[in-house]
Amino acid sequence: MSSNIRPADMKRINTPELAQAFIDEQVKAVREQVGDKKVLLALSGGVDSSVVAALLIKAIGRQLVCVHVNHGLMRKGESEQVIEVFQNQMDANLIYVDATDRFLALLAGVDEPEQKRKIIGGEFIKVFEEEARKLEGIDFLAQGTIYPDILESDGVKAHHNVGGLPDDFDFQLVEPVRLLFKDEVRCVGHALGLPASMVERQPFPGPGLGVRCLGAITRDRLAALRESDAILREEFAAAGLADRVWQFFTVVPDFRSTGVRDGKRAFDWPVIIRAVNTLDAMTATVPEIDWAVLKKITARILAEVPGVCRVLYDLTPKPMGTIEWE
Repeated sequence: MSSNIRPADMKRINTPELAQAFIDEQVKAVREQVGDKKVLLALSGGVDSSVVAALLIKAIGRQLVCVHVNHGLMRKGESEQVIEVFQNQMDANLIYVDATDRFLALLAGVDEPEQKRKIIGGEFIKVFEEEARKLEGIDFLAQGTIYPDILESDGVKAHHNVGGLPDDFDFQLVEPVRLLFKDEVRCVGHALGLPASMVERQPFPGPGLGVRCLGAITRDRLAALRESDAILREEFAAAGLADRVWQFFTVVPDFRSTGVRDGKRAFDWPVIIRAVNTLDAMTATVPEIDWAVLKKITARILAEVPGVCRVLYDLTPKPMGTIEWE
């Protein structure tokens, strides 16, 4: 598909049969485009990049070089899942970069949200560029561009922070899902055999947990955020809410509150639960979660997450509040 315009007669990919037909078509197209050359992909573990990775592995195998950068702001188990699925199960040519210390050092003491975003995005490009320069014979750059990106940016939008690579790379783009909507990408992902937890992954901001660890990021609050988020996801899944609530996560602010632990005064952080339902992300409502579920989540967070003494539920719709806190 060379055009940026989705053909009017293009069928919506909403069945396994249509997804498989799309996969077969794109495998052929990628092989014709790439030939025996190598393709580079920034594999974040998100839906779009994961589906592109699986599709290209099917088409060209280890000619695809995936780079997964762990900036230390991933949710619990996400980098491990990328390694397990792509390297161990699919035999991908995967380069894993643990840049946690590098990112957190740059973010130390930075509390302004937009500055945090710029640091995270800019450093991601630097790390990816460094890895790309170590490689030889790369002629193509794969991206998880999807159709809403084209509509919203009046052209192909660079994904996963790789749009800022220097011009001297002169890569040709490979964008096999560029004319698909998100639900169609998920359908293709299922047909490719990716795990449901990856294909149905919730929207996740580019800066990751960096915008949910409010204020200046510290390792201890980041750890509390990661663990509390994992507990929330486990309990929502167990209660059958994971498929009924559009997005849910925890937030840990940069202030402490008085509490009592083991009969002694504690001065620890609150954890804020955020859950929303929306159709277009422009407006959002807050679901009424069963009290017993919230009580169980609260009990687990207080018992299992060090440094936390309160659990709160954010009742704010959008507007007035945004979905994310930063």
